[in-house]
Amino acid sequence: MKDKIKVIISNNQSAVKIPSGIRMLIRRCCNAVLVNEKFSGSAEISVTIVDDVEIHRLNKEYRNIDRSTDVLSFPLGVDGVYDINNDTGAKLLGDIVISIEHAVKQAELYGHSLNREIAFLTVHSMLHLLGYDHEAGGLELVRMREKEESVLTQLGLVRSGSYYTVEE
Repeated sequence: MKDKIKVIISNNQSAVKIPSGIRMLIRRCCNAVLVNEKFSGSAEISVTIVDDVEIHRLNKEYRNIDRSTDVLSFPLGVDGVYDINNDTGAKLLGDIVISIEHAVKQAELYGHSLNREIAFLTVHSMLHLLGYDHEAGGLELVRMREKEESVLTQLGLVRSGSYYTVEE
C-alpha cells in the first residue's frame, strides 16, 4: 500500500474570506516538505486557520507569550517517534495553527502574495513538526531557512524580498 498524507484543514474564523486554492496549496506544502525530508510512512497533519484573537489566546496559553503571532506548531513526535492513528497506521505529526489576519498583514509588509505567505507559514510549521527548531538562532535558523526556501522554490513560490524588516 502506498503511503498516504492526510492534511485535515479547518477554518475556525470569519475575519477573512479564505481565497480559493488555499486548501490545496496547504496540502501541496505539507507533501513537499515530507518528500524533501525523505519522510517515510503515512502521515496526518491538522491545519487550523484562526483569527488574531484566537492565536493570541493560544500563544498565551501554550507559550506564555501575551500577543498574537503568525503561526504556531504543536508537534506530536519526539526525535522522529510519533503516535500512530490505530485506524490508518499513519504517524500523527501534529497541529499547525495559522492566523489568517497575521498572514494578510505580513504578505503586505513583505510585498508578496497571500499564497506565498501561507505557503511559507505552512512549510515553516511542517519543519517544526518534524523536529526542526530555530529559536536559538545560529545554524539551526540558517538550516531551516534554506529548507523553507528550497520547498517554496520547488512549488514555484520564489522569494521576492527579505522577511526581515528594520524596526526603528
